[in-house]
Amino acid sequence: MKKALEIFLGILTAMGGFVEIGELVFTVDAGAKFGYSLLWIVALGTIGIITYGEMSGRIAAVTEMPVFFLIRQRAGYAAGLATLLAALGVSLLTCAAEIGGVALLLKTLLGGNYFIYVVLALVFLLLVVWFLSFQAIERVFGLLGLMMIVFVVAVFYFNVDWAQVGAGFIPNVPQLDTSKDYLVYAYFAVALLSSIMLPYETYFYAAGALEDGWNASDITLNRIIVIIGFTFGSVLAIALVLTGASFFKPLMIEPQLPGGVALAPAFALGKWGLIAALVGMFFAFGGAAIENALSGAYNLSHFFGWTWGKFRPPKDAPRFNLSWIVIFLLATVIILTGVDPVEVVEYSIIFAVVILPFTYFPMLLVAQDPKEMGPFVNGKLANILGWIFLILVSMVALAAIPLLIITNGGKG
Repeated sequence: MKKALEIFLGILTAMGGFVEIGELVFTVDAGAKFGYSLLWIVALGTIGIITYGEMSGRIAAVTEMPVFFLIRQRAGYAAGLATLLAALGVSLLTCAAEIGGVALLLKTLLGGNYFIYVVLALVFLLLVVWFLSFQAIERVFGLLGLMMIVFVVAVFYFNVDWAQVGAGFIPNVPQLDTSKDYLVYAYFAVALLSSIMLPYETYFYAAGALEDGWNASDITLNRIIVIIGFTFGSVLAIALVLTGASFFKPLMIEPQLPGGVALAPAFALGKWGLIAALVGMFFAFGGAAIENALSGAYNLSHFFGWTWGKFRPPKDAPRFNLSWIVIFLLATVIILTGVDPVEVVEYSIIFAVVILPFTYFPMLLVAQDPKEMGPFVNGKLANILGWIFLILVSMVALAAIPLLIITNGGKG
């Protein structure tokens, strides 16, 4: 019974934590710009994050070693340090965007000064991470983030072309007006893939497995949580694309703010639809901010061999705790400069895909090494998918920054 409850909560938590501000912005905007034609990217990204999410959890359970320890071990100190710094930069930008997103939601709900809400969001998140256990944070924010399922319900109130939805899952580039439109389409494909396969998700998931004390007996639990949780989470991402395509595109609106996106369930379901969407976003964004701050602290601690862990009292892991506090503070400073959180998330998403190959390659080497993994080494399917996605993200990484510059962040 206890194991069944753990599986159930793990699946729900994975679902609720699947969408953050970057994915929200890019999925809805992709639907508003290109209709259903980018749904295949959501499906592709989901398979990718399942592949490497399962791998990271299995490695953590079997070797009881964290991701960045393995990156340093396999890539060497210099390459590992470069990857660490890049990962910290992406986590910092993503954390900043999530804090800005929380503040925007509070302003939408309550009115008032945006910058005051930025500071309040910081204080709230600091108190949550300081006083709550890892498991409590994971469960509370993951489960309450599930209120975003209101977007799935709302889709059935819109005029969705289900035949076109089906066609959208078949890889295909639609007929567009100009060559620049094709570049914008490519930019959104890259950004959407990156938003689903953000590197911090594998860092945080593996660290969570270690926090929970997983071992080789938890391999099946890991597989069930990743496959079912991330698959159901992708249903929410698909619903957001459908929302953009069926609600915003006919109105020729490309919403840039979370509050604007929440108008769709408000139109379909009224006041309670709006409240559910905003509350779900609040916990999804807040949870993602916490995950990025903790991921940065985990990565630093794992790379340099510091004592780490939420399961330890703060005085027993001082550098770990100082790290996540500093990341929160720096992220807040970025937002307090007045920069648009949506712009911050655009840069974080694009830079995230650039470092994906440097994260995935060492992980793949360990997962297919029988000396490290014993009988839990990658099977044929995991190896095939692992190499396919490593090659894919490497190609996408090369195109990401040029597309960001050429398309002016997808604005054409």
